[in-house]
Amino acid sequence: MKVVDLRKGSWKYDERLKYLARRGEVLEEEYESKVKEIIHLVRERGDEALIDLTREFDGLELTPETLEIPFEALERAYEELEDDVREALEIAEERIRSFHERQIERSFFTEEKGIVLGQKVVPLERVGIYVPGGKASYPSTVLMNAVPASVAGVEEIIMVSPKPGKYTLAAAYVAGVSRVFQVGGAQAVAGIALGTDTIPKVDKIVGPGNIYVALAKKVLYGTVDIDMIAGPSEVLVIADSTADTTWISADLLSQAEHDELAASILVTDSDRVAKEVQSRVVELLDGLERSDIARKSIERFGTIFLVENMNHACEVANLLAPEHLEVITEDPFALLPSLRNAGALFLGKYTTEPLGDYILGPNHTLPTGGTARFFSPLGVYDFVKKSSVLYVSKEGFDKVSDLAMTLARAEGLQAHELAVKVRKVK
Repeated sequence: MKVVDLRKGSWKYDERLKYLARRGEVLEEEYESKVKEIIHLVRERGDEALIDLTREFDGLELTPETLEIPFEALERAYEELEDDVREALEIAEERIRSFHERQIERSFFTEEKGIVLGQKVVPLERVGIYVPGGKASYPSTVLMNAVPASVAGVEEIIMVSPKPGKYTLAAAYVAGVSRVFQVGGAQAVAGIALGTDTIPKVDKIVGPGNIYVALAKKVLYGTVDIDMIAGPSEVLVIADSTADTTWISADLLSQAEHDELAASILVTDSDRVAKEVQSRVVELLDGLERSDIARKSIERFGTIFLVENMNHACEVANLLAPEHLEVITEDPFALLPSLRNAGALFLGKYTTEPLGDYILGPNHTLPTGGTARFFSPLGVYDFVKKSSVLYVSKEGFDKVSDLAMTLARAEGLQAHELAVKVRKVK
């Protein structure tokens, strides 16, 4: 891991810090043209393009009839689960559902003399969830995306995933997914955004993925709604001298093994912690089954920042706005008021990020690439839409009509004023 000492000079302008802060932009420049080409192919050729691209990228020979996985396969996958895996999936589903039920928004109405105003909250009719596959199996991602949609009352949940395995399909059954299509990448996003003869067009696409998936969602935003631009995974750990360096190193590698483009960052005020983590990460790498992936991630984005103090550490974290932010310090809650930009905050040495991935309950679909400055975790609120409701009686009209005409004249909109004025004669 690259060590950068921010204790000297103007740390905000350090080249490594700037590089990480604009990581998403750097990746877009490399991949966007290819993503647009894939979307164009799906738009023009539909199922035929999906089949050709799935053969090229995933090595699967499909037909329009085999793009969709029969629902019976989901039920069979669930029935064939090992007992411990079934129990873990069901408990995780219960915890995720319980947490997200607290996010439910209700319609409301207010009334004054002659005027009724309100907001109607309704679930989306059909949503698409993207579940990564190929390099690993992600049943937890199925739960995190489908359960909030189910809680919101979405009628039809369409899942796309490249080569979904037994655990992914079983999770889809547990979470209440309606239909599953075995396509992935930018082409899958295009398929559910645009619709094909086989795959239905959805109202919104949610879920994490690699850079191709993230950019496809960005390009197609407007054709379809999206949750966020969720790209490769990342973790930033703030640690002081009390932290266990083996624990920190394992946490950093837990994100690096996701993807060659994942980012693992340590921010510490301890020279000892920095040096020990730098060597310990290398030692632990060789023991990983996905060591090649993790090593490429560490070589490209792995960074240790040495800072003056914990206030300085919080400034660095807020600038980078990480997806996952771990605080492994003597008093982690003391830093909470100073931390503004993070997808999720994991406080304390036992709150390792994988617990959030799998079992705790809050959503693990989180903003990446610095977008935690303005995006939030996936939630029930992502699966509803709102309409304003307005009613005005004659009494209410008399109360506000002159005010509306005054503002219409101020804006120079004569027909607006006329639409109000003609009702004053009745």
